[in-house]
Amino acid sequence: MKFFIKNYGCQMNLYDSTRMTDALLAAGYEESPKKDDANILIFNTCSIREKADEKLFSDLGRAKSLKFKAKDRGENFAIIVCGCVAQSKTTEITDRAPYVDAVIGPQEIHKIVSAVKTALSKSDEDESIFMSDMASKEKFASFQSEQITKRSCSEFLTIQEGCDNFCTYCVVPYTRGREFSRDVADIIEETKKLVSLGVKEITLLGQNVNSYRGEGPDGKNWSLSKLLYAIAEVEGLARLRYVTSNPKDVAKDIAEAHRDIKILASFLHLPVQSGSDKILKKMNRKYSVNQYLDCVDMLRKYRPDMAFSSDFIVGFPGETDEDFEKTLELAEKVKYAQAYSFKYSPRNKTAAAKMDNQVPEKIKEERLEILQNLLNDQQNKFNEETIGKTVSVLFTKNGKFKNQLVGRSEYSQAVSICDKAIHIGDMVNVKITELKSHSLLGSIEEEK
Repeated sequence: MKFFIKNYGCQMNLYDSTRMTDALLAAGYEESPKKDDANILIFNTCSIREKADEKLFSDLGRAKSLKFKAKDRGENFAIIVCGCVAQSKTTEITDRAPYVDAVIGPQEIHKIVSAVKTALSKSDEDESIFMSDMASKEKFASFQSEQITKRSCSEFLTIQEGCDNFCTYCVVPYTRGREFSRDVADIIEETKKLVSLGVKEITLLGQNVNSYRGEGPDGKNWSLSKLLYAIAEVEGLARLRYVTSNPKDVAKDIAEAHRDIKILASFLHLPVQSGSDKILKKMNRKYSVNQYLDCVDMLRKYRPDMAFSSDFIVGFPGETDEDFEKTLELAEKVKYAQAYSFKYSPRNKTAAAKMDNQVPEKIKEERLEILQNLLNDQQNKFNEETIGKTVSVLFTKNGKFKNQLVGRSEYSQAVSICDKAIHIGDMVNVKITELKSHSLLGSIEEEK
C-alpha cells in the first residue's frame, strides 16, 4: 500500500510529517510522490495561517473523489487528517467531510501506523477514528531513531513543543498543548543518527525553543545554551541553528553560545510582532520594545556579524496609526536581514478574537504594504552589502540551469553558483559577486 503526505504550514509540521514517513516506511508501507497513486492520503495541517481550514477542505474534496474511485475498483482507501486543524476543528472536519477515516492531533502522530491499519479495515459506516490527547512525552518516547532511513543534508529536529505563554492571538497552547522539552540524551542520539545519514545542518525546533528545559544525563534540567554546546560536539555536524525564540527568554548564556560555538549560525529569528509597548501588552508578549532592542544589542555585542529576521503582525485590535509608526521605527533601528509580516486575523479560542476595536481590513492592507516595502528594502540592502564578501554556503538542491546549485549562507541567504565540481551536501566558501532579486550569485573562493 502506498501513502502520500501533504504538509501544510510550519517547520514543526515538516518534522512531524518526516517522522510519520519514517514510521510508515518501517511498517512496510511505500511512499508515493503523487497523491493520485496512493491509497492512503494524510493531510498534516497547520492553524497559523489565515484560511488554513478552507485549504484543507478544498483538498479533502479532491481526496473524496479519489476515495470513491478506489472503492469502485474494490480497493481499500484511507483519508487521515493530522495536525493543528485536526486538534482544533475535529467536529467540523467530521461534519463537513464524513468520509474522513481518522482525525489525529499533533501529539498523537506517533500512532499513525495503527491509525492507518484501522482506517483501511473499517467500513464507510463506521465512525471516524479520533486521537486528540496532548501527551508530548509519549509522542517523543515512541519515536525510534533506527527508523530514520533517509534525509537531506539539512534537517529539522524538534527539541521542545507546546507553549505556556498564551499570546492573545496564538492558537498553539490549544493545539500543541503546554510546554514540553525532550531529554538531552534523546536529542543527542537523534542528532548522531542524522549526521550518520549525511546531514550537515540541523535546525532545532520549538514553539518557544529558548525556554528549553530538558533533563540532561546529570539528572538536571539543561538550558538551550548548554544543549547547543553539547550538540556542537557531535562529529560531522557542520552548521547548527534554532528557531523560534521568544525575546523574553533570550539570556546572556545564549549570546555567549553564539560567541563560542563556531558552527552556530550568526543568524537568529527573533519575532517582535509590534513596535508598540501598548500593543505588545495587549498581545501578552511579556517584553517591552526596549527589552527587545537590548536583546538585539547584546547578541550583536557577543557576535558582531549577527543578523536577524523577525515576525510582524499589523492591524492587531486597537492598533492606531501611532502604534504602527512605532513598529516602523523599531524596524529602522534593528535593520533586519529578513522578515515576515502579516495582517492580523482572528483565531478560534484566542483572546484577541474577542477584543474590541478590530482594525478595518483596508487599513490592515495599507499598513502591511508600507511595512513590507520597508522590510524588503532592508533585506535588499543587507544582501547588497554581502557583494564582494565571502560567506559559507551549504548547497542543498539543484538550480534551474546546468551545473547550478542553490544553498543557504550562514545568514540564511539563498546563494547559487554554477560549478560542476560542487555537489549537494557540500559546504564551501563562496565569494558573492551579484544580487538577483532576493538571491545571491557567487563563485567558489580560491584558497590562498
